[in-house]
Amino acid sequence: MKGFSEKLIAPCGMNCRICIGFFGYTMNGKKRKIKCIGCKPRDKSCAFLKKFCKKLTKKEIEYCYECIDFPCIHLEKLDQSYQKRFKMSMIDNLRMIKKQGMGAFLKEQEKKYKCPECGEIICVHNGKCYSCDTLIKD
Repeated sequence: MKGFSEKLIAPCGMNCRICIGFFGYTMNGKKRKIKCIGCKPRDKSCAFLKKFCKKLTKKEIEYCYECIDFPCIHLEKLDQSYQKRFKMSMIDNLRMIKKQGMGAFLKEQEKKYKCPECGEIICVHNGKCYSCDTLIKD
């Protein structure tokens, strides 16, 4: 399995490595012209929250849990959507990173998103392994 690293954990708690954009696809299944390399590597901070957060824009914080307003209304809204649609909580991710450290979080992500067929990575958005085309259903 390749690819779980701190540089791919976005300020909002999203693991960019399990994101459909990182795999090179859109939510409707079409191949992207340009594959996303992750929020931090492309220096976009957070695709959803940066426009609302001056601390992220000014790089005063690295992760949202470092903010006195954590979790803010914008992160809560994003988190609720992800919990409902994809059974993943960015707020829980951030709380784990804060409490147990990045290493423990990355190990948990490796277990949670490892394809049972080939050992590669499952996409959080559609449950698909793009390495072997296995589809994981709840």
